[in-house]
Amino acid sequence: MAAPLPSKGPGLASMPSQPQAHGPPGSGPAQPPMPPQGALREISPVFLCRIGQETVQDIVTRTMEIFQITRATQLPNGVTQSQAVYQDRFGKLQEHLRQLALLFRKLRLLYERCVEMTSDLQEGPAELVPYTGETAAPVRVEPCSLAVSQERQEVLEKVRQKNQEMKVLMDQMRNLLWDINAMLTLRK
Repeated sequence: MAAPLPSKGPGLASMPSQPQAHGPPGSGPAQPPMPPQGALREISPVFLCRIGQETVQDIVTRTMEIFQITRATQLPNGVTQSQAVYQDRFGKLQEHLRQLALLFRKLRLLYERCVEMTSDLQEGPAELVPYTGETAAPVRVEPCSLAVSQERQEVLEKVRQKNQEMKVLMDQMRNLLWDINAMLTLRK
């Protein structure tokens, strides 16, 4: 079984952990050292995200250890197991679950702090839904020649016609699929 991770007390749940090196050596610049305790209020959101990433990795490690403990636990099949072994595994499992809860609390605090620090940078969601109305919203067009605006109107009319043809085809396909499904159901 894997060795348990060092315990972090409840008072450390809101404090960032020491940065750890992840990834292949030479893959990026060296990680910045942890700021002094007085400067914790002045840390950047990037540093908070790095701490959050390490916390997520700790959560995954703890979860894997919990699964290893439960996999190694023998189900009761009539064979009596030593009470000491049972108590040992149960204690390890409880400790891992307690540490997991602390790590999730720490991650929540990091997330809230990051959102708080970057709230001025966040924009509202961009409108990504395609246009679905009857007529297009009027677009401000620079004054242009009569030929250009006439060509634009012709293109818009062609697009409307093609859209109508596509709608008719989709309706026909839908009806055809309904008929096929109905015939297949009747054959059974």
